[in-house]
Amino acid sequence: MARFFAVTIVLIAIASAIPILRHTWWMPQDISTHGAAIDEQMSETMAEAGISFLASQILLAFFIWKFSSWRPGEKIRNFPGGAMTMVIGAFLLVGTEVLALGAFGVKAWAQIYFSPPAPNAMPVQVQAGQFAFYFRYPGADGKFGPIHPERISEANQNFYGLDQDHDPDAKDDVVTAEMAIPVNREILLLMHSKDVGHSFFVPELRIQQDFVPGLDLALHFTATKVGRYEIVCTQLCGLGHYNMKAYLSVLSPADFDNWLKKQAALQ
Repeated sequence: MARFFAVTIVLIAIASAIPILRHTWWMPQDISTHGAAIDEQMSETMAEAGISFLASQILLAFFIWKFSSWRPGEKIRNFPGGAMTMVIGAFLLVGTEVLALGAFGVKAWAQIYFSPPAPNAMPVQVQAGQFAFYFRYPGADGKFGPIHPERISEANQNFYGLDQDHDPDAKDDVVTAEMAIPVNREILLLMHSKDVGHSFFVPELRIQQDFVPGLDLALHFTATKVGRYEIVCTQLCGLGHYNMKAYLSVLSPADFDNWLKKQAALQ
């Protein structure tokens, strides 16, 4: 029975590795300039973790098979150095693997977090709140008006707390419930949460960034394919979390200009 169990462990481990090797449940098509590096890093991570997983399961099956005929009272030789040596060895092995993944991952994450955006990157503010996203674009002056928290009102649809009567920079700001950007134009995303923790996740952009209450976060990216993509919150943020989503439209420059003019007319 023990040897049957050992064989079963090996078969299950191999079967679980097949869909990963074949990318059966891989991510959707990449539409960003940095996505290729992210995908490469993901493949390296899955390879290292997968090899470690298979090795540990085969080793477990080996010991089950080897000692399947053991009986109480029979002597078992101790591992040289005892249990502490095994713990230290495992610590060094896992630590080396984590450090290696971190070193390899720098080239992927540096493009988003460790390098500055281009001077002409288009700024877009995104605000997350239970349970919706809202986006703000600067007007012709290229400046965002200041946010007045005491003026934020869902009832009046003043989602950013703007004082357009007294703040000149806020007069031409455009606030929308859907995000649109021009294709092949770098975007500087300025993110903040209105209440609790949320997340901005667009699988096609290979971007998943948490909103941290009290912090203003920024990242930059460039979309390379026209289309409509879903933005979802991946942080459990309350009872309405399941329905917290928005849409990103990647448009041609001309279509984006027309879209922004239409949104400005609705303000």
